[in-house]
Order: sequence, then structure tokens, then C-alpha cells
Amino acid sequence: MNSSKHTELANHAWSVADLLRGDYKQSDYGKVILPFTVLRRLECVLEPTREKVVDVVAELEGQEIDKGRFLRRASGHTFYNTTSLTLKKIAHDAQNAALNLQRYVAGFSDNAREVLEKYDFNQQIKKLESAKLLYDVIGRFTDLDLRPEVVPNHNMGYIFEDLIRRFSEQSNETAGEHFTPREVIKLMVNLLVAPDADALTLPGSVRTVMDPACGTGGMLSAAEDHVKSLNPNARVKVYGQELNPESWAICRSDLMIKGQDPENIVLGNSFSDDGHAREKFDYLLANPPFGVDWKKVKDDVEAEYATLGDSGRFGAGLPRISDGSLLFLQHMLAKMKPVDVSGGGGSRVAIVFNGSPLFSGAAESGESNIRRWILENDWLEAIVALPDQLFYNTGISTYFWILTNRKSADHKGKVVLLDARGSWLKMRKSLGDKRKELGDGTGNRPNHIGDITKLYGEALHVAADPEHAEHGKVKVFKNEDFGYHRITVERPLKLRFKLTDETLAALIASKPVQKWAEERVLPQHPDLAAVVKARRKLTDEEAAQVQELVDAEAALFADALRPLVGSTWQMKSDATVALKGAVVDAGLLWPTGAPFAKAVRDTVGVRDPEGELQKLKGGAPEPDTELRDYENVPLDEDVEDYLKREVHPHVPDAWIDHTKTKTGYEIPFTRHFYVYEPPRPLAEIDAELKSLEAEIQALLGEVTE
Repeated sequence: MNSSKHTELANHAWSVADLLRGDYKQSDYGKVILPFTVLRRLECVLEPTREKVVDVVAELEGQEIDKGRFLRRASGHTFYNTTSLTLKKIAHDAQNAALNLQRYVAGFSDNAREVLEKYDFNQQIKKLESAKLLYDVIGRFTDLDLRPEVVPNHNMGYIFEDLIRRFSEQSNETAGEHFTPREVIKLMVNLLVAPDADALTLPGSVRTVMDPACGTGGMLSAAEDHVKSLNPNARVKVYGQELNPESWAICRSDLMIKGQDPENIVLGNSFSDDGHAREKFDYLLANPPFGVDWKKVKDDVEAEYATLGDSGRFGAGLPRISDGSLLFLQHMLAKMKPVDVSGGGGSRVAIVFNGSPLFSGAAESGESNIRRWILENDWLEAIVALPDQLFYNTGISTYFWILTNRKSADHKGKVVLLDARGSWLKMRKSLGDKRKELGDGTGNRPNHIGDITKLYGEALHVAADPEHAEHGKVKVFKNEDFGYHRITVERPLKLRFKLTDETLAALIASKPVQKWAEERVLPQHPDLAAVVKARRKLTDEEAAQVQELVDAEAALFADALRPLVGSTWQMKSDATVALKGAVVDAGLLWPTGAPFAKAVRDTVGVRDPEGELQKLKGGAPEPDTELRDYENVPLDEDVEDYLKREVHPHVPDAWIDHTKTKTGYEIPFTRHFYVYEPPRPLAEIDAELKSLEAEIQALLGEVTE
């Protein structure tokens, strides 16, 4: 079947929109057209065995057995309908069309009826009946020939996806919430499956494919198509899970239409209710929502993390609550098949991310630990940077992550970074945020998909050949190249000491001085002292009274020190002697204790590179928190050597606090492909400005003439 026939049949189904206009909003057309298309396809598929199923229903009447098994055998499919009704028969009885259509739907097996129910089909029947449109809509679909011999399963998938796309475009919702661009899926599947091309051509090949955020099923369909293109006799079993009921219904419908087992598509949240908990798959791929939080499943995810640890899906770590992207990846990696002793088995994984999972999170954060876990297990095969404005619901840059637990020998211990950001065509008409697309070589367009796939397969060779035309687009790194030690570089605290109005005020307001003043005045006021001693909360009036007394006492302390305002001391001991002498001379007691001594130093001390070195109790230099710095040192470099080479030439007294060193992993993709572009020469800019000025003057001259 050629593409024009696909379009013709899709146009026929979508022509129902002409009937709905006025009674339905444009964004709701799909709620009628999609379930009716599913219903008509199911009817056409079941037509050859319809009478046989009806006969079996009659034979089994009244018997207490599992009738479903016999009815599925009679229908020859995983679904069936127990009535003798068809859309054509229903159309011939206009008066009872709604009732008969509801009876017809009720006669389907549970798996088919559940799909139609998720479309809220009964409600649509009532709405169409109320608008006096039901008869006409049924009539339009009875003329749609979707028999398998006319429209094979593969082609039916294209027709249904065309209708999904039209629904997405008409809907006020972003198309990307339902639909990933087909050319993006095709490239992703190419990169996922390409290394297995030879194995897939073997007779009897069976492969399982899983998408934990399957949406309307586009990726699953594309993966199946690709494997079948390599080996038409290969068996491909697809599995998925979807949170949105409508998208789930569309996906399940698509699989039923194509002859796949719809039970493999589970409705629910992949994190809190894993629908394929004990399953492992050959291929896993997904385009999870970008930057969506996981607050709703926080308790479930954290409970699994705490109780199962590495035995669960999320043992490597939990990302920040605002972005669950890396949870999806951990979920998928947990479903890889193990590699056996002979090197067989294993899985391949592909996922679409924005830039955040590459680098978000500091060393030893959840995100960093997840990246570390992936790289130290040698699962990351490659990251491919895609053009921006490629998806319907975002214009930002996106990346394919390709992972596997069965790397080829030449890929072991290595990660390929491939820059495909320049491979795109401008679309004639934008769709949401999508303004660019990947060419597929048809219609005189460049074959971006084929070129990127070829470059991916030759990545190691291209990266090793500086003369290769594509050398600048590929870089190969060792796994450990993405790791680093986050070191804390300390510098000593050096102070001189100066009493000013500001530092005096800060000293008086410090807790030790306030406590000293309180201890001096409360004994003179037994009632207030009793309240404070009993640790009863003071009333506002009592608190104000205590503070007034404390302020008065602290003022005496301030008055004693005020004659020293403007004095400077190079040594802490000299400052202490001078301050203490002034207080004692005023007839006051000098407060004692470490907290007070620290308060004096912190308020009167002024940072000075030439000041006195402050030391900790054991005699070690005290670090200056304001001068503290952090450096990322590559894993394969000694941190002390780094300090001597990079830091000591500028600050010789710096040292590393090894107790604070952390290990982190990040993949700074853009930095590795950055190419410095020198600014334009000033003469060139000046000449351009003069040229523009001349043009403006000429235009102004034309206006004034």
C-alpha cells in the first residue's frame, strides 16, 4: 500500500470532523474519530470469524466454564465480540442506533472494551445521539474499508498514527504530550538496534521492546518496524506503560489494530506501580517528559530506595524532586537482561533527555551518583546531541543517551560523544515549538538520519582519524574522564584588630555580652529572675522589661570601651589586654569563657592579608571561610600535585581539607565541542557601522525630499 492510500483512508476517517463541526470543539474531534476508527478496524479484523464466535457463544450458553479461552480460539485473535451486530446493521436501525451501539461495544472481550471505555465512548455515543449526529457518523465509518487484506497491520499503524497526529495538532494541548516526531524516533531506533543488525537477520529471531513512558506508542511501533525491516520473519513483542488514560487507550488501540497483545500495555505510574516488575527486555527506549517533578510518587520511590537499596530500581541515588528524568533511566536499566558467561544476553537502552541530566547536581548528589553508577558499570555507550527546536513541546537542545550492558570489545571502557546539532532542515510550517526536522533522504532532502547512523557506527574510527571530514563531530573518552574530585581549598584566617563604632555595636549586640548583662541584672529583679529560671515563656511585657534592663547594663560595658574607638592592634593578645583593662578600669568585670573571646575576635577582628595568623586549638591554621574555594580535579590526577601546579603559584599558603573531598561525575558535552571564535577586527566593525550610517543618511534624504 502506498502513502497516498494511507492518506486517502485517513482523510476518510477525519472527514467525520465536517459532521462534528459546531457541536464539538476542534480539540475534541479525536475523541470521536479515534475510537470509531478502532471500532471499525476491530470489526473488520473479526468479520471472517464473526459467525463462528456467535455459534460458540450459543454452544456454551449456561455452562460454568472459562468461555474466553474458547471464544479467542474461535475468533483467531486475542479479542472477540459475542454479538451478531455490525456498524452496518446498526446504521439500518436509526431509531435504536445508540442502544444497539452500546450493546455492540458491551459484546467485546474485556481487553477491547476497556480501551473503548478509556475513550469515554459511551459518553460520546450519548452526545452524538443528543446532537442527532450518531446515525451519520456510523454511516461514514461503515464505508471505511479497513479489512486486513486491504490494510495490513503495518499500514493500519501508519493510518492510525496519522489520525493521532491530526488530533494532536487540533488539540489545544501540546502535540509533544502525545506524539514524538517520527523522524526522531526513527533515528533513535536506528542507533538502538543498528549494532544488532546481523543477529536480527537470523531465522527465528525474537525480540522484546519496552517503553516505560510509551504515550501513544510511536516508539514501540517504530522499533517493531525497524526490526521487521531487517528480518520480516522476526517476532517482535512490545511492552509499555503509560500514565495518561487517553494516551494509554490510543497506544493499546494501535497495538490491537496491528495484532500485538494489548495486555502488554499497562496503565499506571511506572515508578509507584511498575506494570512489568519481573520482566527483562532486549530493547528499552523512552522519551520521558522533560523536567517533570516526582512529588506524587515521592513516598513510594523513597520507600523503595530505603528498603531495597541496590536490590531495587533506585539504589544508585535519587535526583532532585523537580526532575524525574534519571528515575526513568534507572527504571529502564533495572530491566536489562543479564549477560551470561559466554557474552550472550544483555540489553540496549535509548532515552531522550534535555541537557540537565548531563551535569545537574554537585559531587555526591543524587544525580552525580547516578551518573557515577552508570559510568563505573561501563553501561554508557554514547550521547548524541540533537538540533534544538526538534520537538513539539520544547525548543531546547536534546540528547540521546545510548546504554548497554553488552558493549563490543572496542567500546569497553569508552564513551562516544557525537555532535549532530548541525543536522537539520527548516520546516515549511512550524508545529508548536518544532521548527526543524531531520531529513531522511526522500524528496531530494539530505539523509540526516542515515548519515548520523553511519557516523555512529564508525565513531571510533572517525575520532581516531584527524583527517576524516567528520572528525570534529565525534569525540571518544574513557569512562573515568567524566569523574572528578571536588576539593575544598582553604586559606588561613589573618586578622588585625580595630575598635570602631560599628564593631563596638556588634560586640554589644553579641550573645555573650547580652548574656553577661542579663546575668548581672536579673538577681536585682527576683520576680523576673524566677520566670527566666523556670524557663516559662515571657510575656511581651516581661520580655520588653528584661531587654530594657539588659540594654542598660550593656550600655555600661559600651561606655567603658568607647574611649578606645579608633584604636588598632596587630595582635589579638594586645587587643584583649587593652579592652579588658578599659572594662576593669570602669569598675566592671571582664566576661570570661570561649564564646565571649570568640565574639570579641569576630567583631573587632578585621581581615588583613598582613594580619596575625589565627590558629585552632591544636595549633593548626584556622581556615578563612570567606576565602574558601572549590576546585574540580580530574580523577586520574593527584590532588596535591594539582594544588602545587594550579593554586600555589597564586596563593602559596593554601591547603586542601581532605575531609571535605567528594567524588562527582558530569558530562560537559558542550564544553568538549566548544570552538573559540575570535571577535571580528575593530576595523571591520567600524567599516560596517560607517556603511550603515551612510545607508541611514541616504534613506533620511529620500524622506526629506
